[in-house]
Order: sequence, then C-alpha cells, then structure tokens
Amino acid sequence: MEITEAKYKCGMYGGSFDPLHMGHIRCIIKAANLCRRLIIVISSGVNRDHVNIRVRYRWLYQLTKHLPHVSLFILEDECRSKGEYDEAQWEEDSRKVKEFAGEPIDAVFCGSDYDENSFWKKCYTQAELIIFQRDEISSTKIRKDVYSHWDLLPNIVRPYYVKKVLVIGTESTGKSTLTQNLAMHYNTVFMEEAGRDISERSGTDTLMLPSDFTDILLTHKQREIELVKQANKVLFEDTDCLITKFFIDFLEGEDRERNTALAEAIALFNEYDLILFCEPDVKFVQDGDRSMEIANNREEYSEKIKKLYRDRGFEFVSLSGTYNERYEKAVQLTDKLFEPK
Repeated sequence: MEITEAKYKCGMYGGSFDPLHMGHIRCIIKAANLCRRLIIVISSGVNRDHVNIRVRYRWLYQLTKHLPHVSLFILEDECRSKGEYDEAQWEEDSRKVKEFAGEPIDAVFCGSDYDENSFWKKCYTQAELIIFQRDEISSTKIRKDVYSHWDLLPNIVRPYYVKKVLVIGTESTGKSTLTQNLAMHYNTVFMEEAGRDISERSGTDTLMLPSDFTDILLTHKQREIELVKQANKVLFEDTDCLITKFFIDFLEGEDRERNTALAEAIALFNEYDLILFCEPDVKFVQDGDRSMEIANNREEYSEKIKKLYRDRGFEFVSLSGTYNERYEKAVQLTDKLFEPK
C-alpha cells in the first residue's frame, strides 16, 4: 500500500515502548495514515533496565509489518537513567535519525505526555509537531502494575508478561484437577499432562516405546510455547520434562540415555514463576494403569521427584491437606505473582 495523498511526506514517532501499549498503537495508526512514510524511533538505554530491545523491536515489527511505508529505527544511548538523557545527547541522536531518514522530516508525532519543549520540537524545528491525546495511558504506570493494566497491552505483548505456574507430584495427588481448577479460577488456559494419552498407545505405560517418551518431551514443550500466547496473565502446567525423566528412569525400556539427555536439555530452557508440589497425603485412586509400586511407596517417590528439582536449582512450595486447602493455598500464592512492583 502506498500513501499517495498523505498530508506529510516523512513523519517520525518515537518512544521507548517499554512496554508497547494500546495508546502507542493508536498513535502509530493515526501517524501512519497521515504520512507517505513514517519512521518509528525506538529508544534504547543500554545501561538502563529496559525490556530487551530485540523484544521491543519485534513487538513493533509484528504490529506494523502490514504497513510497508512504516520503518523502524533503534536509537541507543548509554545514559544510566532517563534523567541523564538531556540536551547534550539530543543533537547527536537527532542527526542519526535524520541520516536514517535520508530526507527532510516534516512531521513529528508525540503522545500527550510530551509538550513543545520536548526533545522532538527542539531538534526538528522544520517539522510540524502533532500531539495525540493518549487518555493518560502511560508505560511508566503500566510497568509499576502490569496486571492491573492488562487490557492496555496488545496481544503481541502479553506473552512476555505471562506468569508460568507448574504443578508437580507423584501419581494420584490431585495435580491434574488442581491445574484445571486454577485455570478456571483465573479464566486462563492450562496445559494438560502430555504423557497421559501418549502413554496409552500400547494400552499400558509399562510397554511404552522409546519414541513415546521423545514425543512426550517435545510435545509438552511445544504446547507450552503455543499456550503462553493464549494465556490470560498466567499459564498453569500439569508436570514437565523432569517428571517425564522420573518415569523414564522408573519404567523399564530402551534408549533411556538419549531420552534422559533430551529431558535434561529441555529443563535448561524451562523457567517458572511458581512451582507447586502436591504432597502424597490424599487417598491414592487407581485411575487406569497407575503404578502400584508408586502407590505403595508414595513418600519415597515423592522425595525422589523433589530431589530431581532441587538438584537442578528449582524451588517449589509444598501443598498438603485437603483438596480445598491445597486449592486455597495455590490461589494465595498465585495472587502474589500479580502484586505491583
């Protein structure tokens, strides 16, 4: 699409976009509609605590890639605080932007958090300054309390802030039910145990093929990647690769070494905001083909699973008592993940 009847030839709209929010997007749409060419300048303080510039660049690219007349430019500075970024930096940085533009910039677009004494007006005196009202939407306010401003985050941004809660334990400790109940409580998605269906391909998990474990490990990780994109603030996961490793070691079978190595490799990439361990102090229920060996030695195998996680640096919180007591404690712990900074 070429904007042939635009009011301005080359416009510029800039910010840190940390995070990118709906106020930014509405400004970008308006600015793009007014220009034959629009440059979005992404400010990046390499010594400041920003969301990684590659993440912010991707947010903006994904949201503007359907607009061929919009281009992105990263403007870096080495100031340690926003207050240090002053007129000493302005002229040099505006030179970089003008050089990138390669033509006169005749419009500078700003949100209503800027005024005519801003960097933009002082450095682009030949350009018209257009200020868009942003309904008091502020990246600063959002950073302080992301989850209270969830509706202001575009879908492309939300996965970055999604919390991940893992539920683990031995068989028949209420993991799957708790995972689903928590997902319902928070109106979000959950990831069911990938091994449940795969382990029944032979009718019994005692006769699983080595490829079944490989499928479980890869399927689980891929599902997590996809479900994070759909989650509403938090994703609940029923077990992970280390639980699969536990069963690889527990069940007899071939090719343990390669599947164990795969489980360990995936564990290196796994990060969780909260891990809940379901203690084996509820009644064991035989559901399908659950192991009686585990049923008869629940404490022993619980300790083995705990050691798996501790040895790899994962901390967890134990849940015990009735199912309702576990649920209420899990909700309490999850709520803390959303508290303002």
